[in-house]
Amino acid sequence: MTDQASGIRRKLITIFCADVQGYSALVERDEVGTVTRLKQYREIMVDLIGRHHGRLINTWGDGLVAEFGSPVEAVFCAVETQRRLATRNAEDPAMPPMWFRIGINLGDVMIEGSDIYGEGVNIAARLESLAEPGGICISGTVFEQVRKKLDIGFDFLGDREIKNIAEPVAAYRVQISPGIARPAPVQMPGSGLESDADAAIAKWRGQAWKLGVLAAFLLIVNLLTSPGRMWFYWPLLGFAFFLLMRWPSGVDPRRLWQSRQ
Repeated sequence: MTDQASGIRRKLITIFCADVQGYSALVERDEVGTVTRLKQYREIMVDLIGRHHGRLINTWGDGLVAEFGSPVEAVFCAVETQRRLATRNAEDPAMPPMWFRIGINLGDVMIEGSDIYGEGVNIAARLESLAEPGGICISGTVFEQVRKKLDIGFDFLGDREIKNIAEPVAAYRVQISPGIARPAPVQMPGSGLESDADAAIAKWRGQAWKLGVLAAFLLIVNLLTSPGRMWFYWPLLGFAFFLLMRWPSGVDPRRLWQSRQ
């Protein structure tokens, strides 16, 4: 659909978002040197985007957004970008490395002039924030398009909640190469979560706690209104089935007890 009055049209595209991990700290340490290196690294990225038939949409600060007609080309470009930038970092070990994070999503966007807007862009930006420094995170829609076409591996990160998006979005980490050294993922202070599996279990446990409180309330209502006929266990079975279906995919149930130790 096209809004003729506003000049906005819609299109299904692959959105590629990238930014620099810890850019503010790099600028504080060496402003001129960091900005100079950012321009050099960005030139590499823009060149690779063009080689893979993508189009640069916008740049701001340390961020970059591009669009691709093909999810395969977008992921190819991201992998080659991270490999090239990792090599560039290794060429000057005296300088602090500059690591980019890349998020890729296939989604419907609104296009006005040369800019793009909408849910598809928001998801790509969120996936970028989930990527490791020097890493790539893609959505489930991209994964389904590329999983049989690329000779690389993927790690499922779970279904992630995204602000202003109704449904959780499946996220996957792209295994760039075992030969590319990257820093460990940044641990958020006070998070208390040692892995993505721990985060998924913590979310599941929160749901179980809420349903447990509701079950206790139903038991009290049952005892007060009809103590001779116990009916509360029927919704209790429904709660148990719900929790069973919501257990995070690929996570060993034994971690539920291990994570409490």
